[in-house]
Amino acid sequence: MSSAKNLIFHVRPGGCLTGTLRVPGDKSISHRSIMLGSLAEGTTQITGFLEGEDSLATLQAFRALGVEIAGPVDGKVTIQGVGMHGLKAPSGPLDLGNSGTSMRLLAGLLAGQGLELTLVGDSSLSSRPMRRVTDPLRAMGARVETTEQGTAPLVIHPVDHLNGIDYALPVASAQIKSCLLLAGLYAKGTTRVTEPAPTRDHTERMLSGFGYPVQRVGATASLNGGGKLTACDIDIPADISSAAFFLVGASIAPGSDILLEHVGINPTREGVINILRLMGADIEVLNQRDVGGEPVADLRVRSADLHGIRIPVDQVPLAIDEFPALFVAAACARGETVLTGAEELRVKESDRIQVMADGLASLGVDATPTPDGIVIQGGSIQGGRVGSHGDHRIAMAFAMAALRAEGKILIDDCSNVNTSFPGFVRLAGSVGLAIDSEEEN
Repeated sequence: MSSAKNLIFHVRPGGCLTGTLRVPGDKSISHRSIMLGSLAEGTTQITGFLEGEDSLATLQAFRALGVEIAGPVDGKVTIQGVGMHGLKAPSGPLDLGNSGTSMRLLAGLLAGQGLELTLVGDSSLSSRPMRRVTDPLRAMGARVETTEQGTAPLVIHPVDHLNGIDYALPVASAQIKSCLLLAGLYAKGTTRVTEPAPTRDHTERMLSGFGYPVQRVGATASLNGGGKLTACDIDIPADISSAAFFLVGASIAPGSDILLEHVGINPTREGVINILRLMGADIEVLNQRDVGGEPVADLRVRSADLHGIRIPVDQVPLAIDEFPALFVAAACARGETVLTGAEELRVKESDRIQVMADGLASLGVDATPTPDGIVIQGGSIQGGRVGSHGDHRIAMAFAMAALRAEGKILIDDCSNVNTSFPGFVRLAGSVGLAIDSEEEN
């Protein structure tokens, strides 16, 4: 997906964030709304859909599988569901770009369709581990091939049926859990997935919203195969992972006061709020309400004097995508911040522990990576040039760091910001970040 051109963010130092904004729709919920809406009976209307490259990859995949989808136009999408068994074989491989969520969830959803399918992705996605989903899928009777390295392309062969399994997740991962629950829709008997720590539960909530019963007992989610999905309307909340950059930016920049509207505050995703509050952040949760089974609120954030903490291990899975931004908060906090239990960060779009440690060090911050985390000494941030390694969250985290930097920060390889946050430069600029972008051959 990424082009040969290098998109560079130029961010001038200083300033503060003020005003009201709504960040784009939640990426996790956008993916799942397309998947379940396509398999439902009837017409599903979606508002607030994230028009980023990752969610659009899921949308295009279902079009290729024969589903009629109108939009997106201003976040509105209309899906004519084909029912549980209405997907058709596509004319070629399904290209999922940079989206790990698309590939892992679709591997489960498509394993029991009786179709011959190939899932491919860009170079970054093709280096990410897939055995974590293909091994348990094989235990259910699926025929899914990976490369010798256990990576994409994934080749799915038709099978007569899948069988439900009892599976204990080796790592806390919503993607693996969701993959197996979606495969379980097509399995004989009951599929049970037990997680070592809570992970985002959007799949379970949305299945229930489409009328498919999911049981939750303690750490185990289970469902019986053979049911059906009934179309419904979905209003997607703003993505807390995208809001996280502004939560951090407003916390670290003196004089900031912003209101983030309609943010999803699902309890399995609010780690970033909890961790920032432990560091002394001033975050107010206002106008809390329930939208389509998902809790939503407006978040008011004012600048605060942050201090370093030892991040509680139970918060790590609840903030797994927000750590690049949180590392910037730690760099601006008084004292030491220690993260452990986060080895999952090493197999994201980039090795987020190493890439953030390298970038922070190049800006003069004392950041020491460990096998499962990082130790950051808060202090001053200098100007400089950092690489995002094509990772959208790294790029946006370093953009916010400029609010407290002593000089300009240049960030390389930022075109992938469009995977999760189209319009980031414009929106961040509108509330006070001194940011521009330019393409360089």
